[in-house]
This record gives sequence, C-alpha cells and structure tokens, in this order.
Amino acid sequence: MTGIQIPLCKALGIFAAVAAFLSCPTVANAADVFPSKPIRIIVTAAPGGTTDIASRALSDVLGKELKQTVIVENRAGGAGIIGIQALLAAPPDGYTIAMGNIGPNAINYSLYKNLPYKMEDMEPITIVIANPNVLVVNPEVPAKTVAELVALAKANPGKYSFASSGRGQSIHMSGELFKTQAGIDIIHVPYKGAGPALADLLAGQTSMMVDNLPSSMQYIKSGKLRALAVTSKNRVAELPDVPTMIQSGYTNFEVTAWFGLFAPAGTPKPVIDKLYVAVKKALETPEIKQRWKDLGGWAVGDTPANTKIFIAAEKKKWEQVAQQAKIEAE
Repeated sequence: MTGIQIPLCKALGIFAAVAAFLSCPTVANAADVFPSKPIRIIVTAAPGGTTDIASRALSDVLGKELKQTVIVENRAGGAGIIGIQALLAAPPDGYTIAMGNIGPNAINYSLYKNLPYKMEDMEPITIVIANPNVLVVNPEVPAKTVAELVALAKANPGKYSFASSGRGQSIHMSGELFKTQAGIDIIHVPYKGAGPALADLLAGQTSMMVDNLPSSMQYIKSGKLRALAVTSKNRVAELPDVPTMIQSGYTNFEVTAWFGLFAPAGTPKPVIDKLYVAVKKALETPEIKQRWKDLGGWAVGDTPANTKIFIAAEKKKWEQVAQQAKIEAE
C-alpha cells in the first residue's frame, strides 16, 4: 500500500470534525444571518427618563423590523458610565447595543479625567430622537416666569436647588448654564437618572429642573410641574404658551438633547448597516412619529457615518460649555 496511511479511529475523528465544521451555521446555513436571536438594548439611565422612554417605545417596532425580540435592560448610574461599560463588555456582534445620549456620549469626555472609555470604543448606529429641555419648577415655587424665578433665587441665595439625572447629562449642564447666565446661587442635586430626579422634584425635595422635555411632558400637562421655558430656538407646538429661554432674555441659551443607539467598536459593518436600516424604518412608522411628536421631540435617523461626525462636533461644543461654566473635570 502506498501513500500516507491514517488509522481508522483518527480518520473517523477527522471526518467528524469536518462534518461539524460544515454543519456550522456560519458556513453551511446561509439563511442563518443576523439577527438570529434576541437583541438587547442597554439603557444608560434609570426608568422614567427620556433615554428609557425612547428605548421602550422603539423596541417593539424595531423588533418587528428585525423579526426578533428586542429586550430593554436598564443599567443606570455614574452619569451613564455604567451602561457604556456594560455595552463594551459585550461581544461586538450586534446583539448588544446601547441607547446612549448627549451625556455619556459627548459631555462626559470633558468632565472626567479618567473616563473608562473613549469615543473610538463605540460605533454609532444613529440618533433616534432629539428634543429641547424645559425649565420646570415644583408648583410650590411661587415663580410663573424665568424672571420671577431668578429674582427669587437672587433674594434667597443657596435656598433653591436644581435636580439632574446625573453629573454630565444635558439636564445637569443646562442647569449649570442657567446658573451661570442668570448669576444665581442654586444647589445642584444629582440623581441616577431623570426618573428619580423627577420623583423628588414632584415631592418638593428639590425646586427646579431643566429636564428633557419628553420625561416632563406628562407632568406639565397634568399640572404637577410648571414649565417656565424651553431651551429650543423656537417654541414647542405641544406647549405653545411656554416661551423659549431666548425669549426669556437669555440670547445664548439653546440646548438640544439627543438620544442614539451605539454598538461596541469592532461590530461588523454589515451588522451596523442592517441595524441602521431597521431603526430608520422604525422611525418612519406612523406609530413612532406620533409618539415622538407627543413627547415634543423629533426623529433624526441620519447615517452612521454622519452621526459619527455630529457626535464629534457635540463633544467639542460641550468642552467649550464646560470651560465657560468653569466645571472642573473630576
């Protein structure tokens, strides 16, 4: 007998290995493409805030587009840092994505010296909703306008406080902008998300908040909070009687909060692209369009490439704001 001889047991082992390889879904079953199992959205904030509201509103519609279950998981705390760390600990395969926002994905870079992540650690999919913030007060605060609130704060330095969803969020930075531009002494009280912050504001534990409009809208409409001004350039159609901060005398006060989906760096581009197309279609459904309108927000849905450029510009913008507000990095 000539040639190389292979013992029968070894030959059978090789045959089994080859058979197993050929039966692998990535090789033999072309139909088994992304997504083939449920997708998880990590929410970088507590329940009740806009990050959470947007994630839960989008999840069902997105699940229908992808023909898979989309699970929402809240990982709040640390100004969104805990949620981002959870995202980056996951495999870069598209099955774990995160709903980030202007805080952890733009502002944090200028507020923390040893931030445990960098922009390059994530791939943006798209911005799903943008909205103005709104200056709201507990009804027990006897101010009906921004001017009246400023007068009260100046007459009682250190008496009034403003809640936020955590250091570095747009809610916090909007409060700092108000404090700086109005020249008032108000105390910052940070929480692990807008939900807990709103709970204490409603209970009268804090005086005011420059909240993301979607999370405060229901309380404004029910009279549980009083809206004094929105931070957009123009008034919001859903609150036509509420002026802008610009109309209230603060010509440089314009803030737009945004919320978007991110995947870990290294996620294959075809997976990113498929997620983007599905999210874009979800944002164009009448259901989501109406939901966003009711919340006082609007869909964005730009491409991953353009979203990356936008976020880089936002990072630079908030670095300048932090410098102007004299907020030192921790």
